Amino acid sequence: MRLKCFNLFGRAHLIELLTGAGLAGFLPAANAQSSFVLTNQLSHALPRRPSIILMVADSLGYGDLSCYGQTKFQTPNLDRLAAEGVRFTNYYAGDAASSPAWAALLIGRDADHLRQRADVDTPLIPGEITVAQLLKQSGYHTGLIGKWDLGDDTTSGAPWKKGFDEFAGYFDPHDATNYYADYMWRFAPGARITTNNLREDYVGREMLYPNTGGNRGQYIPDLLTKAALNFVKNNQPDKFNFYRPFFLLLNYPIPAAGNGPVLTDAPYSEEPWPQPQKNKAAMISRLDGYVGQLREQLQEIGLTNDVVIFFTSDTGSRKSGGVDPNFFHSMISSNSLRVPFIVCWPGKIPPGKVSGHACTASDFLPTVADIALIKAPTDIDGRSVLPTLSGQAQTNRHHFSRK
Repeated sequence: MRLKCFNLFGRAHLIELLTGAGLAGFLPAANAQSSFVLTNQLSHALPRRPSIILMVADSLGYGDLSCYGQTKFQTPNLDRLAAEGVRFTNYYAGDAASSPAWAALLIGRDADHLRQRADVDTPLIPGEITVAQLLKQSGYHTGLIGKWDLGDDTTSGAPWKKGFDEFAGYFDPHDATNYYADYMWRFAPGARITTNNLREDYVGREMLYPNTGGNRGQYIPDLLTKAALNFVKNNQPDKFNFYRPFFLLLNYPIPAAGNGPVLTDAPYSEEPWPQPQKNKAAMISRLDGYVGQLREQLQEIGLTNDVVIFFTSDTGSRKSGGVDPNFFHSMISSNSLRVPFIVCWPGKIPPGKVSGHACTASDFLPTVADIALIKAPTDIDGRSVLPTLSGQAQTNRHHFSRK
């Protein structure tokens, strides 16, 4: 039996696990498999399916990456991801507001349908199936790390009620932009042991002691990346995990408006730019570094060709806190929803492709369903772009205003 290091989603204290200092013991492999109800399986045996990672930036503009025309600084890891996959030039976020944009991404519905739900506690209503639920029901292990803007622990939109086996992050978008928060919300199977020696899944707020008392000992985006690296390592689809694939949603709270506290404005400290622009560029470069770290982890454990990576932004860039999106030429217009969208699946989709196929956030769910060989719900607006990814001709269905 292999010793499992529960660096985040295990049963030791969160700080020990995030820093890699703690070992909680052995993972009972049978228990890891017993909780799945495979209601979405095909009638015949499924072939080995890839794991899936969706990385989402906060308010990253179309031209904020050098592979999308940025000239003031470089994003080499994202450029490499695009060069090894497909870079879409006509992809649009689901909405200008974060919550409906996220709902569009996860349930395959266009924002016009979601705006009619202003009187409910969450854009995700009971009975509506998310991409995480689809994948979990078909045998994937699902994890969410970072921001969640679709319902807290008291609503029907809590992450674990919408298909995520594990969650570490923030419910409130405002809290998510506190890059030195002294706590994190956490849900994981058996993560908490009560005074009666019973295991509970929901930890609730777990303190991050390096940041208590106003200290800045741990930069939250760095911490989220550590959690993602550990999730991938602990849940790699090998014989100890019954070759079970995983789905990881890694939702970063940066660069946002670029006006939050930065760990450092390097390597742009000496640039003759306004300070807000230095900060935003530093955040984007740090985000680019996170992509590089994740891909290095996948290569180290031999998953390079068995993982589909999606990278995009939840909404378009916006002006706030002294940041001018036009400084980085990241806006098509002041109200544009066009954002980066990159998909990489080495060995399965042709590298180096640039696609002008018009698509939107609602297309993510049916695309993932096709990749995972499962059926998408019929009452959605999105359409799979897998034919485009695999090099086949595909008719544009979406029509967007390019003001």
